[in-house]
Amino acid sequence: MSKAKNILFIMFDQLRWDYLSCNGHPHLHTPNIDRLASMGVRFTRAYIQSPICGSSRMSTYTGRYVHSHGASWNGIPLKVGEMTMGDHLRKAGMGCWLVGKTHMVADAEGMERLGLEPDSLIGARVAECGFDVFERDDGMRPEGPNGFYDPNGAKIYNAYLNDKGYEGDNPWHDFANSGLDEDGNVLSGWFLKNSSEAANIAEEDSETPYLTTRGMEFMESQSGPWCCHLSYIKPHWPYIVPEPYASMYGPEHVLPVVRSQAEHENAHPVLRAFMDTKIGKTFSRQDVREAVIPAYMGLIKQADDQMGRLFDWMEQTGRMKDTMIVLTSDHGDFLGDHWMGEKTFFHDTSTKVPLIIYDPSPDADATRGSTCDALVESIDLAPTFVDVAGAQIPDHILEGHSLLPILRGQAKETPREVAICEYDYSASPIATMLNASVRDAVMFMVADKRWKLIHCEGGYRPLLFDLENDPDELVDLGDSAKHADVIAQMYDHLFAWARRLSQRTTRSAEQLMERRTKSSGTGVVIGIYDENDTPLELTVKYRNRKARPYQEIRGKTE
Repeated sequence: MSKAKNILFIMFDQLRWDYLSCNGHPHLHTPNIDRLASMGVRFTRAYIQSPICGSSRMSTYTGRYVHSHGASWNGIPLKVGEMTMGDHLRKAGMGCWLVGKTHMVADAEGMERLGLEPDSLIGARVAECGFDVFERDDGMRPEGPNGFYDPNGAKIYNAYLNDKGYEGDNPWHDFANSGLDEDGNVLSGWFLKNSSEAANIAEEDSETPYLTTRGMEFMESQSGPWCCHLSYIKPHWPYIVPEPYASMYGPEHVLPVVRSQAEHENAHPVLRAFMDTKIGKTFSRQDVREAVIPAYMGLIKQADDQMGRLFDWMEQTGRMKDTMIVLTSDHGDFLGDHWMGEKTFFHDTSTKVPLIIYDPSPDADATRGSTCDALVESIDLAPTFVDVAGAQIPDHILEGHSLLPILRGQAKETPREVAICEYDYSASPIATMLNASVRDAVMFMVADKRWKLIHCEGGYRPLLFDLENDPDELVDLGDSAKHADVIAQMYDHLFAWARRLSQRTTRSAEQLMERRTKSSGTGVVIGIYDENDTPLELTVKYRNRKARPYQEIRGKTE
């Protein structure tokens, strides 16, 4: 094996950390992802920076917290001027390409203000989160009475399906994400009762194999060095999968729900609002879980089989020898745990993600097949990639830490003491339920290896979980007087994080240190009484100079 020349950055959407056999799932066997873990390092304490697709991805792509980049919810643009991993990697001589999903929305107003045309090279990169696009597919083409959710969603994929003979104006919905009854009626995957149906599509034509093929076609087209963000759409809803995966799992494979009646009855007001949403109430039903979770597992099993196809091809073509492979997710899925569905709260079910990194370098031989419980964040990937590319990490911009020292056995921990996650629900109906202002509809999570504190703006008490003695996070200790010192300590961590300098991105620490001791030599000598009180070479332009009296110049006399 040789050092990594290229990076394959694989991200799944809404893949729970514990729905892999290498992470302990008893029924869902994922031998190909497990194989990658046996070749690299499996991180067991990797946290995202926001429990929703858009803002989580923007943190991963920028290497910056949500507080820093500002794209705090789906549909909120990443502002013009925010650098992404593509900007950093191209500067280091490595291309950075997208195959699949980003959930990025362009800052159209900012681009117009700066005169950036979307069809120009730089404008296209700004509009696509810093990536050069091989194929973007956000995998969402729902349509309602007011039109499409995403007018560009699945357009190329739909054209591909049409060419394959799948008829209609939206085969993404009618075939890839719906079943079919005996009378030819489309059984929409949007309705959870249809999750147990098989998607009406040949398995090889469905979304996950399609994107795997496109990723392989990208790699074939490149000579490198490159970073390819192969970003899968599944197992994100709609929860429906084609055969043979639709029949692989049933209610007997659905794990017991993680929740308690006391947890529900004593819920913090903000947590209660999330439990009381339509999604929370629906996923609290066992019949819903028994319909959805087998399909969710089938989608993951299909993804694992595609990883086997991909890794085998990379080995056969020699690409495994010089390509770092990173596999992760943008967030998890509650699936009824804690009386919730979706992902928008801070339990590990949502905020902890799988992270496996294979480094082909001989320097990483000592850590192959190992696990690491260091506190890792998704923002660590961008500096890791810059490190792999051989460039200096601009740590006044990138807020994460390179994981290469851990991968190569030089460290066991990251420098951080806590992990941070943020959620802005100001545009959500939950804000209406809580009568919360836009300013107050925001929450923060701060967690170390023992404790997790959740702060909710709006005058609420915090939530606190003891991750060591209550790993399922069922008992909220936020109002426990016995834990006042712990709560204060966790708030100290949060306060220290909030005071960090994150917007000073135009000058590095090294440049600022240099300015402390190095005179600019431009003649500013503030506070100097005598020319001999400062190095004479700095005042050379002020000594031994002659000038005529101004009266003589102006022709004036006394």
